[in-house]
Formats: sequence, C-alpha cells, structure tokens
Amino acid sequence: MNVKAESEALEPLAVPAYLQDTYWWAYVHPNAVSFFERQWLVNLILWGNFARLRDAALAELGREVAGRTLQVACVYGNFSEHLAARLAPGASLDVVDVLPIQLRNLREKLPASAPVTLHQRDSTALGFADASYDQAVIFFLLHEQPAAARAQTLREALRVVKPGGKLVLVDYHLPRRLHPLRYLFRPVLRVLEPFALDLWRDEIAKWLPSSVRPEQVRKETYYGGLYQKLVISV
Repeated sequence: MNVKAESEALEPLAVPAYLQDTYWWAYVHPNAVSFFERQWLVNLILWGNFARLRDAALAELGREVAGRTLQVACVYGNFSEHLAARLAPGASLDVVDVLPIQLRNLREKLPASAPVTLHQRDSTALGFADASYDQAVIFFLLHEQPAAARAQTLREALRVVKPGGKLVLVDYHLPRRLHPLRYLFRPVLRVLEPFALDLWRDEIAKWLPSSVRPEQVRKETYYGGLYQKLVISV
C-alpha cells in the first residue's frame, strides 16, 4: 500500500481564522515549510527535547503499533516517519490536516510504501465515524488553538477512538517555579504563540468532555515541567 491522499471535499476547506491570523508565518505561507522543515530547527524550538517527546508519545502506542491509528495535524520534524515505521503488518495510519501545503510536505517525507492515508480535514470536524480508530495522537497542536477549537478537537479525537483505545497528547505545560524558562519563555509565547499560555494557566483536563473521568487520564511532565504527556483511556 502506498502513501495516498484522500479528500472528499468538493471545494477547498476554509483555513480557520485563528490559524490564518496567528500562524500564517509558520504553517500557511508558501515559504513556511521550506524554512521550518529542518530537524535541527524543530529540536531547537523545543529546547533540545524533540526526540525525547516524540519517543515518549510513540512509546505509549507500543513498539509495534497495531490496528488503525489517527494522527491529528501534521508535524514538522520526523514524528510521522517514526510513527509509520512502528506500524505492525496490516496496520495503518491516517493523518489529518486542514492545510494542503502541510499534507504535501508530509507526503514527501514518508516512504512511498508506508501504509498511510492523508486527509484534508479540520481537527474540529473530523468527519470519521464514531469509534473508527484504535488509538489517536495529537502532538503539539492544542497550544496553537483558542479554547473553543481546542475543546472541540479533543471531543472529536475521543469520539473516533474505540472503547478500550487511547488518545495520546503531548504539548506545553507550566514549568516549575524555579525553571528559568518560566520567566524567559513567557514573553516569547505571548507574542508568537499566544494560545499556548492557556496551557500554562490551566490543565488540559479543562477542555476535555465532561464524560471523561479523572481516573481515565494519566499525566507525565518533562524538562522541568515545560512539556506534558497525557494518555486518556477511552
């Protein structure tokens, strides 16, 4: 099976206003991919923690990832390639993103033989059937969304995961009090990634559906608390 693109849309999807207004320079502009698609740069943006966070997320999915997996939003760097390399025989990976430029970039990064399907979809309206995936992963997307879109993205991701499956999240988190980046990084986020500070002020659980119970959520932090991984059992 080859990497393939699938889109049922009769006309291009509208770019969400928050994405166009706040992140045009990082994802939407034609030069964004050519500038940011550098492994060393992605690692630098995450203060040298890209590989550690990537591997922490993938470890939750297993050494061999069976069944159907959904990745919500494309990612700069080699996250998707490593995920695709873990797929067990007969398993598959679907990746959604609202931006064609990001889907084209990912298609070029993946081996042609990878059992991956790319879908042009908005994370807040996936359009897939209920309980159609064994697991889903969201890697550094939530901090880029305003609260309403973040809550709807989480609701949609949980909706499409089968009972007994899991949703794995990796994103920003409030650093510990003595962490120097707690004070140095805040003004940078305020200017470049203003929605990220929501994750400093509140737990991601704030935006989860009310049906998710605390015992379904397992949390771990990294790099002095600047990053977090959540595993939500469905």
